[in-house]
Amino acid sequence: METRLLQTFTTLARTGSFTAAATELRLAQSTVTVQIKSLEKALGTRLFDRVARGALLTEDGRRLLDAAGAVLEAESRLFAAAAEDGPVSGTVVVGAGETLCSAHLPGVIAALRALHPEVEVQLEPHGTSAALTGLRSGRLDLALLLEERVEHADITAERVATQPLDLLCAPGHRLAGRTRPATWAELAQEDFFLHEQGCSYSDWLAEQLRAVPGAHPRMTRFGSIEAARSCVTAGLGLTVLPHANAEAALRDGRLTQVTGPTLPDVPVHLAHHRRRRPTRAARAVVGEVVRYFGAGRPR
Repeated sequence: METRLLQTFTTLARTGSFTAAATELRLAQSTVTVQIKSLEKALGTRLFDRVARGALLTEDGRRLLDAAGAVLEAESRLFAAAAEDGPVSGTVVVGAGETLCSAHLPGVIAALRALHPEVEVQLEPHGTSAALTGLRSGRLDLALLLEERVEHADITAERVATQPLDLLCAPGHRLAGRTRPATWAELAQEDFFLHEQGCSYSDWLAEQLRAVPGAHPRMTRFGSIEAARSCVTAGLGLTVLPHANAEAALRDGRLTQVTGPTLPDVPVHLAHHRRRRPTRAARAVVGEVVRYFGAGRPR
């Protein structure tokens, strides 16, 4: 039996949808259907009931799901053990938000190439939800998450750093240079340009603004940090960004910090799937991430 059939089985069981499973596995939907039928024939039992809204595990499907996961985990351990000798090599797919992809991970990759030139890192920009989905499907090996807490039974997460936040505007904005801190009530009257929904620190700020009694804050959300930052640089309003993503604009005078309420630091968690043993290459990436954030970078 090919273990790829088990991967398709576990993915379909989790998503409950042939379409969603095909998307995650990067297969045609018809291929997913054929693989499930092949697995059912090999096992001699029906694993799913096909219903209008997708696929539901049968009683046998539920009973065999943990065993399938155990086989996939054993396969991962086998390949990892076989590769223990010799130079560290392989491809590691890392999911992270744009905040970290643009400001920090290029430095990690550069240092890693000097130490382990045969390790290739592929970055995929993902918010927390998509990153967790990628870890569960096996598409991602590691993920960096900007979240206060990462509490999922199937995900192991280590806090490796924190990111200080800056409240920002253009130098010509009316709040620039004020010595008296702006209140939440004052900020709720301003225009804000924020990173997309699902960005933990932008969502936190939006909640604080909406909590002001009688306030109707004007907020525009962007899928790109650069788009939000450009609007603020042009004097159109305010934003909040990790200091590392604002540092260059602050240094050359395109942005300035707004004196206002205290903003919380955002923890950075390094996560992987609990049941998948990281490869040597993935462990090398983990080590470099920990060293990078432990060497005087924003924490």
